[in-house]
Amino acid sequence: MPSSPYIQDYYADDFAWCFGCGRLNDSGHHFRTRWDGEETVTEYTPQPEHIAIPGFVYGGLLACLIDCHSTGSAALALYRREGHAPGDEAPVPRCVTASLHVEYVKPTPLGVPLVVRGRIADMGKRKVVVTSEVFAQGEVCVRSEVVAVMAPESMTARK
Repeated sequence: MPSSPYIQDYYADDFAWCFGCGRLNDSGHHFRTRWDGEETVTEYTPQPEHIAIPGFVYGGLLACLIDCHSTGSAALALYRREGHAPGDEAPVPRCVTASLHVEYVKPTPLGVPLVVRGRIADMGKRKVVVTSEVFAQGEVCVRSEVVAVMAPESMTARK
């Protein structure tokens, strides 16, 4: 199956403000996630200000990258299960993180492109478990497991 458009480009405007992946947040990172066959992928190059110590990425940025990659992956999986693909007219489900487990395997170099590859490990009615790995220069630097759930009504109800 070929790669798809980025799911974050189709979030409703009310849900496009996330610091990590919100297209409407001018100060954000603008992470974007798409299908690549049966895996999901997010690509991002950390900037000099994302430093932990000289030459290496701050772990909080990596957790943020995984968080947004995983909620985007969950949205893609739920949307696909309903027979949709990014660009369809149907509203895209918006997911939030219920659990975030990050394992820092090795220091992540700063200034090189990072590739996050995710797999859908489990999917329920409103919950998706996403396992991912972050690669830098072809080497795994971070592994994760995220439980993402559809945003609760209290977050989606218009005031």
